[in-house]
Amino acid sequence: MGKSQYERAVICFSKAITLQPQQVQLYVSQAEAYLQLCDFQSAAACYKQAWLLEPGAFEDRLAFIYYLQGQCLFDQGFFVDALEAFSKAAEVKPGCRAHKVRSLACLTALGRHTDCLKLVNDWMESEGPTSDLYILRARLHKELNKVASLTPLFCYHDVQLALALNPTCPVAGALQLQLREASERARQRAVDKALCGELPEALCMINIALANSPEDGRLYLFSGEEEKKGQQEIRSQKLALIYNDFAVQCFCKGLYAEATLLLNKAIEEEKGQAGLYVNRGDCFFKQSSWYYALADYRQAEEMMQPNDPAVRLRLAVIYNTLGSLCFQDGRFQEAVDMFSLAIQHNPASSHYYESRSKAFRKLPNLYGARQDFICMLILDPTHEEVAPMLMCLFPGCRVSDVLSSPKGQAIRAQLMETMQACSSSSDPQRSETRRLI
Repeated sequence: MGKSQYERAVICFSKAITLQPQQVQLYVSQAEAYLQLCDFQSAAACYKQAWLLEPGAFEDRLAFIYYLQGQCLFDQGFFVDALEAFSKAAEVKPGCRAHKVRSLACLTALGRHTDCLKLVNDWMESEGPTSDLYILRARLHKELNKVASLTPLFCYHDVQLALALNPTCPVAGALQLQLREASERARQRAVDKALCGELPEALCMINIALANSPEDGRLYLFSGEEEKKGQQEIRSQKLALIYNDFAVQCFCKGLYAEATLLLNKAIEEEKGQAGLYVNRGDCFFKQSSWYYALADYRQAEEMMQPNDPAVRLRLAVIYNTLGSLCFQDGRFQEAVDMFSLAIQHNPASSHYYESRSKAFRKLPNLYGARQDFICMLILDPTHEEVAPMLMCLFPGCRVSDVLSSPKGQAIRAQLMETMQACSSSSDPQRSETRRLI
């Protein structure tokens, strides 16, 4: 049959389905006609309808069509669409490894190595570890090490586990050889750095060598010799930076508790680095541990230049958050105090004035509420709360009336002066420690 005949067949089957929508074979025949036209999406839709009418009867064929569609998309370089098709095939027939393997190929092509790693870990949990899976995971760890500068230690351990299950595996042996060669190159660079007196760089290189080949006793001896040269302080700084870098990666993935633990270790190594307290405060903030976050931000504030914007703006956010909690609990005076501290640290945020104005109204303190409303109006005239608050605080007045009044002009001048003073006192220099948020 030619293409036109299959197209006519599709039309005829559509008419027949309209007359007999419960006839399963009509959907199957139409799906096969679509398949001949390479319309995989329509074919899958027909088989899906047939599958719904007769559960369990066509899942193999439906999974095959999704697989075929995914392979065609993959060959054309449409990896995202191909991944969706292979995922559908895996949903229809979850026990088929081929669908998962093709999904892994799509993720690899897209450079999503972290998702690949998660998929392989799921296989290990559901089907049990094998030497092939350990090798696959070792390769993924190696790729992640290239793109994200992660430690090669995970790759080394997976290679060792693969060799324990299959000592003669040639792929695992080749990977082990590559790791040993990388370790030797790092060791040689460490020796060169040490001879040049660049001890921190030498220690960094030897740590890389150790991660690639932990069984090499010479590396531990070299590392011990460097520490004997009085480089304990440098080692602590390096360790703190490594812990901080891993904490940043955890933070970016939403692993806030793990990031906090890493930053605890970093602070144990280097207690004088203010940026570490800022980062740990960010982690506490994400976990809603408001007072722990506040304590870390205050500690950083004491250690950094006065009015450092990185800390000052964070303190404003945390005070505003605490004020909102006090307001919700009906502790309006405490809320006012917290909002005042937020404004003190960031007088340019209209939201803080809005919050304090509402708290003043609850006390009641109409004078304070009106002043803060005018500040909010000056900073953000288009704020969505302008209309309702204007009716409550200045009934019968227009926005222009409030802003042009003597009181409005005086508050504007005072607000601009406060903001200018706060801006000019901020130190533009930033800490070298990588900030989280």
